[in-house]
Amino acid sequence: MSQPDFARLELNAAAPDFEASTTQGKLRFSEWQKDRWVILFSHPADFTPVCTTEFVEFAKRQDELAQKGVALLGNSVDSVYSHIAWIRNIEQHHGVTIGFPVIADLDQKVARLYGMIHEPSSVTAAVRCVFFIDPKRTLRAMIYYPMNVGRNFDEIVRVVDALQTADKNGVACPANWRPGDKVIVPAPVTVEAAKARAADATLELTDWYLAKKSLS
Repeated sequence: MSQPDFARLELNAAAPDFEASTTQGKLRFSEWQKDRWVILFSHPADFTPVCTTEFVEFAKRQDELAQKGVALLGNSVDSVYSHIAWIRNIEQHHGVTIGFPVIADLDQKVARLYGMIHEPSSVTAAVRCVFFIDPKRTLRAMIYYPMNVGRNFDEIVRVVDALQTADKNGVACPANWRPGDKVIVPAPVTVEAAKARAADATLELTDWYLAKKSLS
């Protein structure tokens, strides 16, 4: 049995660069990014019901994400003409504006580069991938959804918030963390630091290795 033809992507490695045609013209990803966070996402096909609900939600969230310094970039194995017609149809029927570019990936170049084609699901359509790429073009998180389940957009925004909070404050975010919740202070790595941690009254201490604090 042949192996799928797609790249192995690793967290905290460089996100692959590429050139592509989009609904907003040709772009080179590394130049288009412009020191922004990027959510690169794929959808199986234009003019399909689950994908349409997702594009409506991306459109509703694009301003919120822009305020966090995040740009959106879509991709599917459809032509630019199909993308344009679908975007116009969405805007007509759902009252939203698609302000982000969508890659016309007919040759599957980007889809294969980012491992969006999972052959047990389909050889001609991408699964629902979400890639979180930081301003240094480092791949920070990945989420995959099957073709018959739409994405959770609250979780997509939460991941952005968690990554940016962790970077800014040198902390980690616990399970189910949301903005305003306490964060985890990195565990000490020496015996002396563990003793000092145990005596720190400013922390919510469960044990020497698990401590939380408020950022407010």
